[in-house]
Amino acid sequence: LDFYQQALPIQREVGNRANEATTLNNIGHLYDGLGDRRRALDFYQQALPIQREVGNRAGEATTLNNISAVRFVQGDLAGAEQVLGEVLELVRLVGDRAAEALVCFNMAVLLAETDRVAEAVTVQHQAVESAEQTRHPALGRMREFLVRLERMARGEDENDG
Repeated sequence: LDFYQQALPIQREVGNRANEATTLNNIGHLYDGLGDRRRALDFYQQALPIQREVGNRAGEATTLNNISAVRFVQGDLAGAEQVLGEVLELVRLVGDRAAEALVCFNMAVLLAETDRVAEAVTVQHQAVESAEQTRHPALGRMREFLVRLERMARGEDENDG
């Protein structure tokens, strides 16, 4: 954190907006890891317009994903879903299928959390498909979650079979 805070004014002084945004995002990530989600969100919100300004779509997606995660943990599920929808659009725009798999997985978790299991099943199918195409390391977990969701959608008790 100290090094990032030392680097930030230097990046601003030399006008390196891309690195400034990355540093702001990284500071936010550190605060999030420390449990200070208010400060994390503040740094993510500072990074986001710069990511957009410099046209770093992948960085924008990362920052938005971080914002969504904080909102999810804070219990703002509607806000998390809205932001996650933006992330999904961006990763599809840049063609990052591995990121798309994770974003769909996260969206399916969120949908299941809001008792929208049928929607979660559909989105989780997309996650598994993208994960298969990219040989994603979380593919096994994604398949397991899909099975659980399908059981929930059929009204089966998760402890059965």
